[in-house]
Amino acid sequence: MSNKIRILWADDEIDLLKPQLFFLEKKDYEVITVTNGHDALDKLQEDNDIDVVFLDESMPGLTGLETLSRIKSTLPGIPVVMITKNETENIMEEAIGSQIDDYLIKPVNPNQILLSLKKIVDNKKLVKEQTAKEYMKEIRNIFMDINDNPDYIKWAEIYKKIISWELRLDESENSEIKESLDTQKEDANREFFKYISSNYLEWIQHNNGPVFSHTLMREKVLPLLSAGKPVIMILMDNLRYDQWKIMEPEISELFKITEEDNFYAILPTATQYSRNAIFAGMLPGDIQKKFPDLWLNDNDEGGKNMHEQAFLENQVSRLVKRDIKLDYTKVTNVVNAKRVADNALNYTNNDLTVIVYNFLDMVSHSRTEMEVLKELAGDEKAYRSLTKSWFENSPLYEVFKKLADRDVQIVVTTDHGTIRVRKPSKVVGDRETTTNLRYKAGRNLQYDKKDVFEVKNPADAGLPSPNVSTSFIFAKENLFFLYPNNYNQFLNHYTDSYQHGGVSMEEMICPVIRLVPKKFS
Repeated sequence: MSNKIRILWADDEIDLLKPQLFFLEKKDYEVITVTNGHDALDKLQEDNDIDVVFLDESMPGLTGLETLSRIKSTLPGIPVVMITKNETENIMEEAIGSQIDDYLIKPVNPNQILLSLKKIVDNKKLVKEQTAKEYMKEIRNIFMDINDNPDYIKWAEIYKKIISWELRLDESENSEIKESLDTQKEDANREFFKYISSNYLEWIQHNNGPVFSHTLMREKVLPLLSAGKPVIMILMDNLRYDQWKIMEPEISELFKITEEDNFYAILPTATQYSRNAIFAGMLPGDIQKKFPDLWLNDNDEGGKNMHEQAFLENQVSRLVKRDIKLDYTKVTNVVNAKRVADNALNYTNNDLTVIVYNFLDMVSHSRTEMEVLKELAGDEKAYRSLTKSWFENSPLYEVFKKLADRDVQIVVTTDHGTIRVRKPSKVVGDRETTTNLRYKAGRNLQYDKKDVFEVKNPADAGLPSPNVSTSFIFAKENLFFLYPNNYNQFLNHYTDSYQHGGVSMEEMICPVIRLVPKKFS
């Protein structure tokens, strides 16, 4: 591959531009020429190494503006310089609105071309170099933070720093920095696993750790009722911090973010444990004791989150010392979602409204969500992009728009996050062993101890015990559990899928966002 800057120049009078082309070649640029818009589009489709496009505005057939529009629909990041015979205002406004990077007036002066190229290409290079310089400084800071014995508050800050850089590098072409950041994230998750393994049981047993799932409402939601304004809690399942940051720009146009905090999802980081704990205000083991007819273990028949409303009502009656108007609704499909959007303003008549939004189902539009996500979201950048596209066109966005006109308090949160699993770890268990890929509960489990956080006595972790000899194991980092039988088949099936239930920053460090409408802030 050539190291030269490669220019695609589309002009139906390309033969008249030989002096300019010769000038560019002497300056060590490589110029590929075409005489119409169709050929320009074909060339861009077959050649991935074009750095910049020069586009004549007045070509016959497919005009320059039409060609520009088609280029930007498929290659939004490629720089385009429009070349025109005049500066007609409406033409230039349309071109600038279509994201041209520069424009030149015919007859084109070679030095003007050179200045335009330097402005576009060198600016891109400078931004890339500055990003690399800033990251190399930050990578040392993050490394020192990881090795400075961080507590749970500091770990949340480390995770947010890493996510901040991931988002910044999403549009970067610096693959070296991306690889370095991926490695650092893996290193951080390795140390985070050690930290959780060493402290989790102490926190659970003595209630001296971070805000957890079972203390989330008591600490972050119910105190807001004292302000006398309607409180609307929107819990989106599987919402990671990076996905919140992708949605944030749209929401922040309507709302002032008064708090951006986090809580730690309990283990297992799975819906039936973490979300029931959120609404009951209790650890799963305590829920089983208090509501023996409502709690279901992994292998029990029936839906595991069918009694959230009953748990919520019980918690509110215990902790709120007055009668309040409470509403709970769950969105599990598009029909439910549209109904919630239609009824959004009615929720402002309640003291507390809780909306559970099965976000991942909405994104994937399928019960086989793992396969859909593997296809649509092959990496973290694609997963975030999918989140953004979904949210901008979702009924949930309509809910936010409607609530922005009312004097309300909104809490956006989740039950747990999710991680893209990359490496298998073998587990052997009996038929009663749970099927989740990031945690297992069962008797006589056989596993590699270095791959897991093991809890021999479930009660120590606030968990129910289906059998006397049941133990739990939780996968570290980006591992997933496989049985020896049909190992290779399931390895191919689940690698790079999004899973939850184990120990990682992505699964455990969850966003809690407080919003007030801008017009009332």
